[in-house]
Amino acid sequence: MKQKPPMLYDGDVAVLQAPTPEAIRALAARLKRANNAGMQILNMVGGTADGLFSRLPKPVRTQLETATLSALELAFNGATRSRQNGFEGGGWLSKAVSSSLGAVGGAGGLPTALAELPVTTTVLLHAIQAVAKEHGFDPEREDVRKACINVFAAAGPLEDDDGADLGFLAARTSLTGATINGILARVAPRLSVVLGQKLATQAVPILGAVAGAATNYVYTAYYQDMAHVTFGMMRLAEDSGESFDTLKEMLRVEMAG
Repeated sequence: MKQKPPMLYDGDVAVLQAPTPEAIRALAARLKRANNAGMQILNMVGGTADGLFSRLPKPVRTQLETATLSALELAFNGATRSRQNGFEGGGWLSKAVSSSLGAVGGAGGLPTALAELPVTTTVLLHAIQAVAKEHGFDPEREDVRKACINVFAAAGPLEDDDGADLGFLAARTSLTGATINGILARVAPRLSVVLGQKLATQAVPILGAVAGAATNYVYTAYYQDMAHVTFGMMRLAEDSGESFDTLKEMLRVEMAG
């Protein structure tokens, strides 16, 4: 597990350290990389993502938001249970498991891809929780649990915005008082669009299992990167005493520069 940066002490009083430009620059680089890598791989396996969502049957498109909310609820409970049973996951293991699930889901077309959705969402959430732990946070801490779900509010890798969307980086104060169910309901509509694109990619004829494995690998890597940005920001906020909004503005300036 990644250790917290050492703190300076004046007698017995801890002295908070200001966030360094290098730390902000590293987070900006990871944020930019996430979308770029995802787009490159998705283009390799199936052309551009434009218009894929419209290929889904209308009933699937209409019910996708409900299915996504259900998948998120199952994922949250499943990821917590598996962690309590000793499965840490994260890193390459999450990518490998997710890719295998995508291959199985894609091999059978849309029906198996839909069945795979909650399982893959669980693996993604588990990977996000592993990143939180890597940054020194307890995944069972209430605000960390909420932040894990909130990572899913990031634009997916099919959003060609070069990682410029910082809206998912909610300050911890904005999560105070919100229930887990409330956050799940808020995140589900946006995630449903992202997962709809994923399902559409898996439903494309011929691509099958290859498309399923590749898209799942991309999504896992993408959300791991987004989790590193989120929990990297939270770590900077806790270690420096700087407000999350101030750090977010510093990141925004770095992204623009």
